[in-house]
Amino acid sequence: MDRAREGGIDDIGLGVLFGLNNYRYDFTGIIMHAEHLEAYTGVGPHTISVPRVRRADDIDPDMFDNGISDDIFAKIVACIRIAVPYTGMIVSTRESAESRKRVLHLGISQISGGSRTSVGGYAEPEPEEENSAQFDVSDRRSLDEVVHWLMDLGYVPSFCTACYRAGRTGDRFMSLLKSKQIINCCHPNALMTLKEYLEDYASPETKAVGEKLIADELKNIPNETVRKKAAEYIENIHEGQRDFRF
Repeated sequence: MDRAREGGIDDIGLGVLFGLNNYRYDFTGIIMHAEHLEAYTGVGPHTISVPRVRRADDIDPDMFDNGISDDIFAKIVACIRIAVPYTGMIVSTRESAESRKRVLHLGISQISGGSRTSVGGYAEPEPEEENSAQFDVSDRRSLDEVVHWLMDLGYVPSFCTACYRAGRTGDRFMSLLKSKQIINCCHPNALMTLKEYLEDYASPETKAVGEKLIADELKNIPNETVRKKAAEYIENIHEGQRDFRF
């Protein structure tokens, strides 16, 4: 990671596959690594991922001595969130819907939906006898189901990639995070990208829930100028335009 930063890569994500080693060692290592990156390069990790060993074609997780329980997994998520408050935290469809719901409340900020882990899995269904999946997916819900579920839980699903596209990475991104100014970008961008999803891909049921959520959340944007502009962009999206961002 140090060499990557020295080579000009200014946006870094960390992660460890829990279950291969003693979890206390891995947890301590990832926290110390984040601390080192921030101290040495001035920029900590943009994201931290927390996957666990899962069943695969020739892998039985029960054979590993270092597997972690759901309670330990939840504690790891909570402690990372406290120790590295600015980072995005990722949990994938390796985890069940129940497990993901639990850790969302503890600090997870990014989750996947409708994931495929096989070769070409998004292009066409794969016959069972030709299964090439890297590991078994625990949460098999579609993206639409996951989006609807998140909104039912009171979250705003966001498909935003504005910071990457605007060059807000590395120290520029970190300064926005630590000053809490990122909310002036993230909140309206989340609503606008959600609106695009609702218009282009969502089921009628999900769209109805999402439209109400957007209307309610617009009122919660504290900056009046940003709020008015976001409302204008959202109306433009409804009329067929795309790709607005703050």
